[in-house]
Amino acid sequence: MGFEFHSESFRPELSAPTPLENVLRQRFPGASWNAIRRLIGTGKVRVASVAATEPRRLVPPGADVQIQMTAPRTKPGFTAAAEYVLFCDRDVVVVRKPVGISSVEHEDEPTCLATELREWLSRNEKRSCPPLKVVHRLDKVTSGVMVFARTQPAQLELKEQFRAHTTGRHYVAVAHGRVHDATLSYRLVRNRGDGLRGVTNDPNLGRHSVTHVAANEVLERCTVVHCRLETGRTHQIRIHLAHTGHPVVGDTLYGRDYGGPPIESPRTLLHAASLSFTHPRDRRRLEFEDPLPEDFENVIRRERGASAAGGAIRAPSARAPSARSPKPRSR
Repeated sequence: MGFEFHSESFRPELSAPTPLENVLRQRFPGASWNAIRRLIGTGKVRVASVAATEPRRLVPPGADVQIQMTAPRTKPGFTAAAEYVLFCDRDVVVVRKPVGISSVEHEDEPTCLATELREWLSRNEKRSCPPLKVVHRLDKVTSGVMVFARTQPAQLELKEQFRAHTTGRHYVAVAHGRVHDATLSYRLVRNRGDGLRGVTNDPNLGRHSVTHVAANEVLERCTVVHCRLETGRTHQIRIHLAHTGHPVVGDTLYGRDYGGPPIESPRTLLHAASLSFTHPRDRRRLEFEDPLPEDFENVIRRERGASAAGGAIRAPSARAPSARSPKPRSR
């Protein structure tokens, strides 16, 4: 029989912010990692009285953790699809992806964005809609704008635009330390030697990747950066910034070896701020943007207040272009 959880409340003894799944594993050593992630993903855990559905969410020292087995099962981050859909027609769906939900189906995840969108489309259009077709992905820990295709021709056309680098993809991240404007070009491999994706110097291994980074606001402990993707490899921005010694704030995967002062964050501070592409059928150029989420902005405001320099120490050098989003509609 599997491990059985019971409703309870406790305050873990922590000396530093710790991922929620690690906190629960320490509390319940007899439970498997999968059981703990299912418990979190189904909405049974709260941190400081706020529902937490992201296993890697950081629990700050002194916070109470509650397990409520009678809490209704939740679908993390995407319970009201209509609030997130920016554009919808018979060919594509453009959506503001929330943090904490996978873009596509993933083992041990209770739901995913593609599934939630399909269910919403079926209800909204009063018919059974076919599965959405993947064009690109955002990490579970990343929020922001992304597009799905609704037909195979649309998928093939959009994928070709991504391959030809004719799409516009701009991200905002908060990175540790002082980041300088740069074009980061590395070959990425699935396993750098410790099980993580990473960089290789072997020209015969990995895949070419390029990220253009511009420091937008430099604070005492971190830098708000704008990143423009030239290629779109898995975890590309997170790996690139970590490799330069400036991991994304809140990234407990690629930032785990960072030796500088820790910056508390409820999430990985990476956000797909804008996306542009050519409509696969009528050839219109479409541009969309998604403002920074409140929890993301809160960390920036806190770091501005704590900065010995009193906030930004130089004017923005670059920014994601203003994106004009068509009003949400569906057909």
